[in-house]
Amino acid sequence: MQDRFSFLPATADRLADIEMVFDDCSGGRNCRCAYWYLPNAEYKAGWGEGNRSWFRNLIAEPRPPGILGCHENEPAGWCGVAPRAVFDRLRRSKPFAPVDGRSVWSINCFIVRKPFRRQGLSRLLLVHAVEFAKANGAECLEAYPVDQGARGSNGPELYPGTLSMFLDAGFVEVARRLPTRPIVRLECR
Repeated sequence: MQDRFSFLPATADRLADIEMVFDDCSGGRNCRCAYWYLPNAEYKAGWGEGNRSWFRNLIAEPRPPGILGCHENEPAGWCGVAPRAVFDRLRRSKPFAPVDGRSVWSINCFIVRKPFRRQGLSRLLLVHAVEFAKANGAECLEAYPVDQGARGSNGPELYPGTLSMFLDAGFVEVARRLPTRPIVRLECR
């Protein structure tokens, strides 16, 4: 399946493709990953067009905020990955507070367009997000997936990915402050 997809840094010249992925998802259409970056009041106030405008500014910055997965030049999926320090929500979160003083990168969002779901694209996005982070100097990656076994749900709250997907990719659980939301890590060295 991997040969059917290509993976690219999410840069400003790919904005229309990234927006196509977000727009195919009810939550993504309004969130634009602002949930992780902005204080809660700003995120909620921007729901919809405000977050869209905010994301357009984010994507114009020099460091891409994630990767785009494409199938034969058609946008198929998104994965948000960046240094943990840029995410306001993580700086303020008690359940996802730093495990230690290490400088880590965080993988926090997956969106797959409807025609490409149930084909393993999230797992491929994860593999390429790890490669992207390593290529950009990450020494350690962290994520905050949903433990479906503890939750028993497959609903929209799976944007951060599933625990099984991360464990299968070599991540290990390093903390769990919420029953269904562990913190997992992967060493990049």
